Amino acid sequence: MQMEEKMRKIGILTGGGDCPGLNAVIRGVVEKCAQAGIEVFGFHDGWRGALTARGHWLTLDEVEGIQTLGGTIIGSSRTNVMADPNGPSTIKDVLDALGLEGLVAIGGDDTLGVANALRKLDINVIGVPKTIDNDLSCTDYTFGFETASNIAMEAIDRLQTTAKAHSRCIVVECMGRHTGWIALQAGLAANAHLVLIPEFPKTYDEIISLVRRRFLRGDRYTIIVVAEGFELLGAEDIDIGTDAFGNKLLLHKNLARNLSDMIERSMQSDPLLGSDAQYFECRPVVLGHVQRGGAPCAFDRVLGTRLGIKAGELVVNGDYGKMVAQVGTKVVGADMETAVTVRKEVDREFYEAASLYFK
Repeated sequence: MQMEEKMRKIGILTGGGDCPGLNAVIRGVVEKCAQAGIEVFGFHDGWRGALTARGHWLTLDEVEGIQTLGGTIIGSSRTNVMADPNGPSTIKDVLDALGLEGLVAIGGDDTLGVANALRKLDINVIGVPKTIDNDLSCTDYTFGFETASNIAMEAIDRLQTTAKAHSRCIVVECMGRHTGWIALQAGLAANAHLVLIPEFPKTYDEIISLVRRRFLRGDRYTIIVVAEGFELLGAEDIDIGTDAFGNKLLLHKNLARNLSDMIERSMQSDPLLGSDAQYFECRPVVLGHVQRGGAPCAFDRVLGTRLGIKAGELVVNGDYGKMVAQVGTKVVGADMETAVTVRKEVDREFYEAASLYFK
């Protein structure tokens, strides 16, 4: 009598901040696995759901057409499994209880950092790079970055006209904790007059001198784009708290507000700028979560789909311990350890090329 073959099963989760394109990845994984007869269990709210066995079995009907939707149909959270000494063993117990041979983790450096730690403990994982910040190495692009950059660009385009109408300086704060990919891409595309990013700190004197030069030559408005992780050279380090992964709570930093206040005070009190300077205004605009909300653009829908299909292919082949990545025109399995330990930063050549327009 022939033994019935055991049904293969896999888990999937989305961790960290939401990102346009997450649902496209989920769809790709489910579709590819279903083709090989593999069932997919979607953990709710990222690692939190994986620790508590909360979730449901995903069906082909449920994922049909979801690549057009923003957010994630299975929810997300910033839960750090490694903060609890029993976290890894709990994950293993949950996977075993559900009959899952492994897990597809979709996330940024924090989520994939956990996945990489679990990999070292012989838990089958596959990583999918997700971050609007575009700062994971081993992949040319992370999905969500293109959509976020377009949203920021469109916002800066609109701020150009209102800044010019009121002869104002506007400081636009974009997301980018460790790197300035969004700020530089959007700022360069939208003709910002200065872009400030974490990779290349500047002094306050360098910033105010540009605003001052523009004012003296008759350009009474200035657009400054700043990544949230930018630090002023020589500024005092202030304790603003940290999240579950030890990252600074940048919301409490008030970067755009503080920069705009400093610029406005300096310009209004400068006796060499003439009487008009007393009316100089500088306004902060924090784009915040709008950058990662809403429907993904075409590029992110397709990239997310391709990454999901590749992750599903690795599951089918039992090729665990890798992160899927776009390299050139191909989607491949990359080294997860390198991806989460080496940050992809804006290089000096790109920043200096963009600096041609900082005037």
